[in-house]
Amino acid sequence: MKAYRADLLDFVSTPAWGDTEASAAVRFRPEHWLLVDDEGRIAGVQTHEPPANIEREDWRGHLLLPGFIDTHVHSPQIGVMASYGTALLDWLNNYTFPAERAWADPEVAARGSAHFLDALLAHGTTAAAVFPTVHKTSAEALFAAANLRRMRVVTGKVLMDRHAPDGLRDDVAQAERDSIDLIQRWHGRGRASYAVTVRFAPTSTPGQLAMAGELCRADPSLFMQTHVAENRDEVRWVGELFPEARSYLDVYARAGLLHRRSILAHGIWLDDSDRAALRETGAQVAFCPSSNLFLGSGLFDWPAMIAAGGAVSMASDVGGGTSLSMQRTLADGYKVQAMGGHRLTAWTALHAATRGAAEALGLGHEIGTLEPGRLADFTVWRWSANAVDAERQRLARDLHERVFAWMTLADERHLLATWVAGAQRFARRPQAATAPARDDERRAA
Repeated sequence: MKAYRADLLDFVSTPAWGDTEASAAVRFRPEHWLLVDDEGRIAGVQTHEPPANIEREDWRGHLLLPGFIDTHVHSPQIGVMASYGTALLDWLNNYTFPAERAWADPEVAARGSAHFLDALLAHGTTAAAVFPTVHKTSAEALFAAANLRRMRVVTGKVLMDRHAPDGLRDDVAQAERDSIDLIQRWHGRGRASYAVTVRFAPTSTPGQLAMAGELCRADPSLFMQTHVAENRDEVRWVGELFPEARSYLDVYARAGLLHRRSILAHGIWLDDSDRAALRETGAQVAFCPSSNLFLGSGLFDWPAMIAAGGAVSMASDVGGGTSLSMQRTLADGYKVQAMGGHRLTAWTALHAATRGAAEALGLGHEIGTLEPGRLADFTVWRWSANAVDAERQRLARDLHERVFAWMTLADERHLLATWVAGAQRFARRPQAATAPARDDERRAA
């Protein structure tokens, strides 16, 4: 057993849109002890000192959160972040596809997967739904690297049999064989889950989409991940390729790819019928604000999705997104919503990156909160890391204002340590304080 003292923040339910003051959904427990058992699960939370025989780390004056969950990110694309260029389709051809072709090499895939997962941990993200590449070896490498770190990863080899360059296309029969082999060897092993991974509708033939749907029907525990309605040119292209479909989303619905474990990135250019289909099937939209702004794709309407009863989670979408930092992603999410005339609260944003994402993935029993029995995936953060945000924290009038300022001004440099299943996997400094911090030190922090 180990114990960690800090300011604990998590959620007991879904915050109402616009709710800021004393939300019943928010659970804030300052200077509490988080207890973690020897199996790497949360054993409880308490205010009184643990017994002397329990190993303790004192992080008083710092913020302890469940690990962030990134529901849409591309492991091979770290190296193409911040690439100057054009809109989505040209950006894919000029930067993304050349970078992904290299992952056919098992050594490149293994090295890149380890680098990617360690980068997630260094940004406070402990679970993710990830696109590798079309190559089977890229999914193998990612599963193996995640298994070594005991990370919860949802992934699968990308399906892409047309409208892609040489070295990045598969075919229906080989893709099916590779997918089935990966499912049999990795799905449900440790914390690994397989996702039938359709790049996006234009890069799969109708035959490949049908095969993907058959995989999902054969095993309802599989995830499905893809892109939908990100860019207006893309939407027009899908309409030309699939004239029989009512909408872009309907392409996936017709193939049997909409279900309770479907993750659809972006969803900017959806209509009311599309949103109703998401509600009815239980599929979720992964909101990727940083990427949407960087590529000029459009503004996602979160309140419209809530009104329709759909689920929304948060995603960095690196490398279209410009950082693996969930705080930067959430801050961009606030700006996107503000441009649409809406105000995103810290509670709604953080919930969608922790408990809300876990529940949308069907993993609320495992991750996303600091409840007893959950795996101990958690992070410790500085409330402030410089004189500017320290002053902003000092002037905050209530908890929401304090957390909102932290969400807006913080990034990975505020992260002190990350734990996965009770094991520390990242540390900015060797260990926590062994003695309580003085009042002047706590104010400075």
